[in-house]
Amino acid sequence: MPVLSIISCRMFEDELAHIISSDKEMKQLIVVENKDSFGLLRKLRSDNCLPRTSPLDRVPFLLGNRHVSGFVNISKPLLILPFFRKIHEKMKLKAAQELTVVVNLLKLGLHDDIEILRSEVYKNIKGMASFSDGILLFYCSCGGAFENLEENCLEFDCPLYWFKDGNEEVVVDCISAAIGGNAAYDELMYTCRGTGALYFTSMWASSWKEMREERKKSRNFNENYLKDPRYSRVVKLDTGLSYDPDFHKNVRDFARTFDMEIIEVKGSVELAEKSYRTAKKGVVQHTLK
Repeated sequence: MPVLSIISCRMFEDELAHIISSDKEMKQLIVVENKDSFGLLRKLRSDNCLPRTSPLDRVPFLLGNRHVSGFVNISKPLLILPFFRKIHEKMKLKAAQELTVVVNLLKLGLHDDIEILRSEVYKNIKGMASFSDGILLFYCSCGGAFENLEENCLEFDCPLYWFKDGNEEVVVDCISAAIGGNAAYDELMYTCRGTGALYFTSMWASSWKEMREERKKSRNFNENYLKDPRYSRVVKLDTGLSYDPDFHKNVRDFARTFDMEIIEVKGSVELAEKSYRTAKKGVVQHTLK
């Protein structure tokens, strides 16, 4: 039974809840238990998806022996016969498609220091590679934080999959991921040219107060910076997910606090879904090698 692990920024909590709860082919779901997993678990349960939970160091015990044995090993001498070879291939394919997904959410605010962000992601890749057949990084390029990361992880013999847009480019940030890719993001920023704008998904809107407290010295959430009159718009980016009934209220509170106009733009979860499907397919193919 192959294992696809996902290491994700908490900012993609909604997208993860959506794609995981929609996956009816998944054999088993394990969410790494930490202080950043509670929101995801609540949203999964609201979709009637009930995962197993475990601290990261206990996940291998939940997975147990994932390797196919029994008939496959016993029948090896018989594989020269077409009948047994056909049965063997069917069993191997079935086992490869019985996917376990392990999700590990990392805390918000790591982006304040790209060296810390890179170090934390690398540490978690290292901790999960031993039981994974592939790792999907639900992170964006994040200011170049992950440059050469794939080369540095070759020692783990575990393929990495990335959050990419339709042009096969890693999305630059979570807004690009929600708007449809880097080109669409460029177009949106061009539309807002001449006026400073901030872009809010549902998770950004629900987290800005928390992040403001944690990042009082950060450029992103410094009140004096946000009250600069050149910043006069907040773009409400609606991906169609409805996990947070207070989405509009949270955006409105932010706009009122910093005297900004609200502009609504339609987003989607298409890139998140596509990246997940690509990683699943890659893990199955990797298992069948």
